[in-house]
Amino acid sequence: MPAVPSPGPLHDGPVRTTATERAARVRFRRALSLMVMTLVVPGSAQLTAGNRRVGLIAVRIWLGVLAVGLVTLLALLVHPGLAFTMAFSPALLLLVRLLLIAAAIGWALLFMDAWRIGQPLSLGLAHRRAVVGVNGILCFSVMGTLLFGAHLAGVHRDLIFALSGDGTASGATDGRYNVLLMGGDSGAGRWGLRPDSMTVASIDAETGRTVLIGLPRNMANFPFERGSIMHEQFPEGFDCDGCYLNGVSTWAEDNTELFPGSKHPGADATVMAVEGITGLEVNYWAMVNLQGFKDLVDAVGGVTLTVRSPIPVGGLGDDVTGYIDPGTRKLDGFETLWYARAREGSDDYSRMARQKCVMAAMLEQISPQSAVRNFESIASASADMISTSLPVSEFDTFMSLALKARSQKVSTLSLVPPLVNTADPDIRKVQAKVTEALDRAEGNAPPRSGSAAPKKPAGEAPVTGGSIGSLSEGYAANQAEDLGAAC
Repeated sequence: MPAVPSPGPLHDGPVRTTATERAARVRFRRALSLMVMTLVVPGSAQLTAGNRRVGLIAVRIWLGVLAVGLVTLLALLVHPGLAFTMAFSPALLLLVRLLLIAAAIGWALLFMDAWRIGQPLSLGLAHRRAVVGVNGILCFSVMGTLLFGAHLAGVHRDLIFALSGDGTASGATDGRYNVLLMGGDSGAGRWGLRPDSMTVASIDAETGRTVLIGLPRNMANFPFERGSIMHEQFPEGFDCDGCYLNGVSTWAEDNTELFPGSKHPGADATVMAVEGITGLEVNYWAMVNLQGFKDLVDAVGGVTLTVRSPIPVGGLGDDVTGYIDPGTRKLDGFETLWYARAREGSDDYSRMARQKCVMAAMLEQISPQSAVRNFESIASASADMISTSLPVSEFDTFMSLALKARSQKVSTLSLVPPLVNTADPDIRKVQAKVTEALDRAEGNAPPRSGSAAPKKPAGEAPVTGGSIGSLSEGYAANQAEDLGAAC
């Protein structure tokens, strides 16, 4: 009987090749799975196929982070204001930064270990390259994201220290915070010497309802707050030759020996003047560097304003280099700055009205979302923009009030003609008008009668220097129940 050939050689080759390929695919999928597991639950790869002790530590840390995040989220849902307290805590920001850096390093090490556990040398060349590529993408993506978060936490912390002042925290007076906002030129040697504009923002401590009280820089013959250093020097008021409100800061800076221990005698003296004029207790002051303001507007992508008539750019007379054309559109930082500052063809009081419109637009249009999107640019601009007496402990309070104010009407009262004679102001009348404006904002006074603002609709009212109204009748944005509507 003839021998029957063995079937082995006919089948052994193909079977061995298929098994090898299947094993290679299994090893490849296992290597990828270990990396995905590390992405979803750091330490799970080690817990499954590596050093279980390392895996347990990593998984416990990950679960602890999730638990802390969940508890924090629930706390924020119950107490939304806690977000501002956390966001403006330098100690917490430092802790977050350090934890993010540690997490970035630890997670990267776990990815590298997951790659090792996947036994890359046992893979084919194509699979090995794919595993290296996937691991690299996941590792650097996660690490880069965490390190960028740490960078932002550091930038935010540095910004808080750059913006914070050395003032003492003070509570609301009669339910309101009063903050003096001053605008100053940023030229060499001029920081804070002669404020270009002065406005008291009186903010309801509960609702955020804000009244902007504008003070003209050319006000003269005004008193200082009784008992203050400036009142001792000028008991009859600031009645010297050529002495105006914007010169108080310069006078104080020239007589710093009268303000022992003060780092900002010019601002402190100006506060004494504003308190004497308005009868309000000023809690804090902030000096806005106009160059920094321009950069801030650019950082948020511009501000939409209604230009009523051509606004000159560049200065007075022959210094004018161009115009901002009429229309409602988004202006960049340079254009917004000149919209607020232009004096050619207008007067100080129409300019004050335009400045109020810029304040209203910034308050309404800079949302938390745009602030987050442009955070680093805003931080860079803001650090050069503001000098203030507001201590870091009060940042969360005022950020919360700012968000509330966005949904409220903003009222204005400007102490300018025809309401007030700036050369010889009737201080009793001024303080009565201030009290009336605040009462009206709180709903405790009847609507304004005999207002200096134009009575005609915006489309029919005269426009002077880019502002609705005239010097003789008053400007709408200077005396408004709803500043947004007046602009």
